[in-house]
Amino acid sequence: MNQRILVVDDERKIADTLALILRSKGYEATTAYNGASALAVCATSQPDLLLTDVAMPGLNGIQLALAVTERFPACKVLLFSGQASTAELRDHLPNHGVDFPLISKPVHPKDLLKKIAKIFSSSELHKIA
Repeated sequence: MNQRILVVDDERKIADTLALILRSKGYEATTAYNGASALAVCATSQPDLLLTDVAMPGLNGIQLALAVTERFPACKVLLFSGQASTAELRDHLPNHGVDFPLISKPVHPKDLLKKIAKIFSSSELHKIA
């Protein structure tokens, strides 16, 4: 069975393009364009990996990642962002006992695919001791 990846970005072009790249490499990729719709997708089709932009209106990517991993602890997370404010948002993660990997936008497709392969090959989840 193919690994399921949920790609979330409020910029539709980015989400759709990333999903297309992932599908071309054999992943089962679904898109959502905001945090609320991403949670609805997760309820019907639990992803193996959540690939989400951090800076989104409403439910941001970190809040989304926390909600998804609370409901689906086996789901891995990869955050991506092109904004400097992301570091400030990530500072709150240790308070929740988690840490998620982060890649910067724009990301080259080869680098993204390598990072995803590394995440899937790792038995470690996002919890920190």
